[in-house]
Amino acid sequence: MAEVALPYRYDPQPPSPQQQPPRPGLNIDWSQVNLDEIQLPPGEDFGIKSEDEEEEEEIVESESGFGSIIVVDNLPVVEPAKYEKLENVVRKIFGQMGIIRTLFMPKDKATGKTAGFAFIEYSSPQEAHTAREQADGYKLDKSHVFMVRMFDDIDKYMKVPEQWVAPEIKSYVPGENLLEWLMDEKGRDQFVIRFGTETEVCWNDARLLKAETAYHRSFWTESFVQWSPLGTYLATIHRQGAVIWGGCTNFSRITRFIHQQVRLIDFSPSEKFLVTYSSHEPSNPRETQKVVLNVFDVRSGKSHREFKGSADEFATGGTGGVAGVSWPVFRWSGGRDDKYFARIGKHCISVYETETMGLLDKKSLKVDNVIDFSWSPTDSILALFVPEGNGGNQPARVSLVQIPGREELRQKNLFSVSDCKMYWQSNGDYLAVKVDRYTKTKKSTYTGFELFRIKERDIPIEVLELENKNDKIIAFAWEPKGHRFAIIHGDGPRPDVTFYSMKSPNNVDRVTKLATLKGKQANALYWSPAGRFIVLAGLKAYNGQLEFYNVDDLETMATAEHFMATDVDWDPAGRYVATSVTSVHQMENGFIIWSFHGKLIYKVSRDRFFQFLWRPRPPSLLSSEEEAEIFRNLKQYSKRYDQEDIESSRFHSTQELEQRRKLIEEWNGWLSSWKQMHEADKPYRQELRDGEPSDDEQEYEDEEVEIEEVIDVEEIKEEDLEA
Repeated sequence: MAEVALPYRYDPQPPSPQQQPPRPGLNIDWSQVNLDEIQLPPGEDFGIKSEDEEEEEEIVESESGFGSIIVVDNLPVVEPAKYEKLENVVRKIFGQMGIIRTLFMPKDKATGKTAGFAFIEYSSPQEAHTAREQADGYKLDKSHVFMVRMFDDIDKYMKVPEQWVAPEIKSYVPGENLLEWLMDEKGRDQFVIRFGTETEVCWNDARLLKAETAYHRSFWTESFVQWSPLGTYLATIHRQGAVIWGGCTNFSRITRFIHQQVRLIDFSPSEKFLVTYSSHEPSNPRETQKVVLNVFDVRSGKSHREFKGSADEFATGGTGGVAGVSWPVFRWSGGRDDKYFARIGKHCISVYETETMGLLDKKSLKVDNVIDFSWSPTDSILALFVPEGNGGNQPARVSLVQIPGREELRQKNLFSVSDCKMYWQSNGDYLAVKVDRYTKTKKSTYTGFELFRIKERDIPIEVLELENKNDKIIAFAWEPKGHRFAIIHGDGPRPDVTFYSMKSPNNVDRVTKLATLKGKQANALYWSPAGRFIVLAGLKAYNGQLEFYNVDDLETMATAEHFMATDVDWDPAGRYVATSVTSVHQMENGFIIWSFHGKLIYKVSRDRFFQFLWRPRPPSLLSSEEEAEIFRNLKQYSKRYDQEDIESSRFHSTQELEQRRKLIEEWNGWLSSWKQMHEADKPYRQELRDGEPSDDEQEYEDEEVEIEEVIDVEEIKEEDLEA
């Protein structure tokens, strides 16, 4: 770097302890105070900073007074005529991260060209640190990748001693095994529950008919908890940001993401990135809410990109989420490489590359009037929906677009459309588009389905219409990793459930109806992750009606009821089902674990119950051929577990006998105490009976007593007597 004189002056020496104002004496014997027992009321800190707040303040401390200044290196070297243009580019890039007070780009005295670096002063140290984190490594072009450092770091580097001193070698401390929970000898799954101020991670121990607590913590989160897609991390939400934890029976903090007032989070499919969201009320009542989104690197906690704007900008294309913002704002491409993420905008879809965190090809995908899109779960294919335009003269359409080439693979025009919703099958083999159309009179609508066969040549499309076109579609669900789907349809209190297959018995690619179940109390469908089994659930108005159905054999395995159930969740292996009643209702809070065929395993009640979440499992490392081999030899493999089943059965028998023995002992103990009390009261009873004994039946004397009682009175006339 060239030598530059800056118009700043500071004293690098902090004030001595003698110069600092003395603290007033409080006459407290601190040796008698146990600080661990001090508890502050919720929402109050009395000026005592939490551990997270202290860490955040450490970041922005600056002894030199230059904490708001960054140094940007590797800028282009330009002639004096292009100085202003380069300055505008730098301001545009770094102005997104805070308010720039001053920008100074030194020049070479001999040539007049820029020196290739710049000093930028922000209005606060926090903005300067944000700029350092987000802009370091920013790629302006192929030859210029920014290197951003804090100005204070220069002073630190200047103080490096001339004599090299070997660093102290610290002993290796093994970190938390983030996959330990997958190696449970009993093959159990974990789940997390949140109730009141408590959060528990539990093992689902179906053999012992109970939930075994693996980890418990109070006040772990301020709003909710969330597993990452592969189950590696558990995220908690705090005022200062989000934190991810890892472990099995002892959860330790892995990474912390600073985002003030964070309200929502979303992981990328392979857990490489975390998107955080917050909204802030404007100071001017005429303005709309401000929205801030950050894309963090999960391992380092570094923010790769920050997005800011009004709530209206991020509400395009949906009405869910918070304050009208469609959530998730960013939708991740299919597969496990986390290569792209996209969001919908006005007349466009913006696709970003995670490698650069910039727009793909530096421009958005222009699609006039687009209102919805979704990614294939396995491929970089976008499905777009565009409604009718020009007063109905331009048809609605669904398009499939390949990314990154932006090639349109297939398009289907749709007419008289009132609404449209897209459903991808988990393997990306099929796409179902539910289309609500107006009748000719425009006074009512009817529903049909457009079924895309994505993996077949030219992507053929089939049209499926129900036998009764006027039936209302209540629910739709694909079988995971399969070719079947289920629909709940009807207008009455007992709708029908119909099962279809994308394959016909003659291996002809045609949609085939498998069966229709008439008059079911169901409004939600929950397929097992392994396919084959499905739960037909009647939630809300149906008061928790459950039907466990085998789609292979087309038969009901069991019916049950969990009164006022609000949620149904399959475990990742498809062995157990959890139904829960959250604090939406004031009564019956808690959850029930069922077997896949509808047998009640155990029930847990918890007041103010908020969440039940199974811990996801990563995909199997076995190939499809190896899995098929295991299924063929399942009986052989299962023999090694037969002894465990026998021991478990014996344990349950022993446990049941022990429980009976305890109940008998309790009864005998109560009976003995009652007899002692009865004997102690014998004199009092004799006194009440004038000294006559009354405890023994042989002491009783039988005495017959006649009692006359008038039953009825009737007047008889004389003529009746003479007659």
